[in-house]
Formats: sequence, C-alpha cells, structure tokens
Amino acid sequence: MVDPLALGLAVTIVLVVVVLHFARGTEWESAEDITDELLERRAKTVPETDFPEPMNRSIGGGASAAAAGAVAGGEGGGTGEAELEGGADEETSPGEIPDDEVEYFDVEFVNEGKTVEVANNETLLEAGEDEGWDMPYACRQGQCVSCAGRIADGPSEDYVVHDNQQMLEAAELEDGYTLTCVAYPREEFSLETSEAP
Repeated sequence: MVDPLALGLAVTIVLVVVVLHFARGTEWESAEDITDELLERRAKTVPETDFPEPMNRSIGGGASAAAAGAVAGGEGGGTGEAELEGGADEETSPGEIPDDEVEYFDVEFVNEGKTVEVANNETLLEAGEDEGWDMPYACRQGQCVSCAGRIADGPSEDYVVHDNQQMLEAAELEDGYTLTCVAYPREEFSLETSEAP
C-alpha cells in the first residue's frame, strides 16, 4: 500500500522544484568592463621614454655625440640652454614652410612605378602614404632605418633636406641613402624605397 505521507511529501518537493525552475530570478548581469580605464590609469603612472623601437639600429646608441652631450647635461661640448637661445636652433623645419612659399618637385618612386609631385614641406614618406602605398616606417623621427630608401643619382643631400636624421653616417648619405620620414625634396630625383644601408 502507498503511504499517503510519503506521497504528499514527494508531490510537495516536485512542485517546489518546478516552481523554482520556472520562477524569474534576479537576472544577474556581469560587472562593467574596466579594462580600458585600468590600462589608461596605469599608462599615466609610467613616464614617457625616448626608447627606440625594437630591432632598430639605434638600440644601444645611435644618437649623435652632440645629442648625447645634451642628454648628459651639456658636458663635453653639448648644447646648453644658452646656446639654444643664441640662435643655433633657430632654423625651422622644412615641414613649417608656409603654403605661399611651397615648391613642388617630381619624385619617381621606382619600386611603386609612379612619379609623384611632392611639396618641399612634405616628407617622402607622407607623399607615398598619400598615394595609398604601404610605405615602411617605425619611428617617424629619423631615429631608425625602417623607412630608409636610396637615391641612385648621387649623394642624398643634393636632392633632399633631412630634418633631424640621426642614423645615417656621412658615407651612407654620400651613397644616396635617405630616411623618408624626415626627408623633404629640393630637386627632382628617383627614389628606391625599402633600401637600407
């Protein structure tokens, strides 16, 4: 025979389980993602550095002796504050040439197979990117050779003005090498991109 107490208890437990199964919960929501906020907060605590990009020639040095002297506090004939005020650095960057004084030069990008008109206040790298080409670069400051190219017609400084390039030596400049990220045209020439010394 069936025990009515056991049957009632079993039915009650089943009903409680069914009700709990179909009852609406508190609808748990995950916590807000604070990853970006945390990364920004941590980035603010880390000081800015002038370390070169990995795999560049400038690792372990590469800066000129004058720049190294300036970093070391002006020792050994480096540039001091008095010299900076005196006019040694009063030269302006070719990138700051006013629009009414801009000249244009035809530059043949040999590897890309096209000749482009480049303003003398625009770098060769910028001109190539304006054309939609995937030009090589890393630092954009003349402190590595990732963007290097070669002007086959002769010494690069006969054809371009470098604005603060720190990596190419005189012999490399004489061989026609240039850093496209800081090279502004001043003559017409042919450029072979992706050519490093």
